[in-house]
Amino acid sequence: MEQNTSPKPIQRILIILSGIAFAGSTVIGMVGLYTSAFQEPKDNPATAAAVINSQLEAQERGYEVVLQREPDNQAALEGLVQARLQMNDLEGAVEPMEKLVKLNPDRADYKALLAEIKQRTGNGGEASDRPETSSK
Repeated sequence: MEQNTSPKPIQRILIILSGIAFAGSTVIGMVGLYTSAFQEPKDNPATAAAVINSQLEAQERGYEVVLQREPDNQAALEGLVQARLQMNDLEGAVEPMEKLVKLNPDRADYKALLAEIKQRTGNGGEASDRPETSSK
């Protein structure tokens, strides 16, 4: 008995169609993957700024809670000043900075920062809060 090792014409057609279907579904999947990647909205700077601002506001609230319990907590005062400066809330940074200067009168960096904040806000401040400068 002789066996015919070549596939019949119908089998050939089915094998070819199966290969084409497999290749086509793979191509369609890859195209869908790449087009969805290009269509997804990217994080724009406004969104990133909003996230950072909300984190800073949360930090500010946390420091304020600590300061309600411990009004002279220097770490919380420093953190509150930093958070407000990063949010460009110069007016809000003046009060905790003044308290830091009052608690640490020997810290020249606190006095200089307070003077700079007051200068930028236009408050000017008292003469004792400003670093000494010589006038000509």
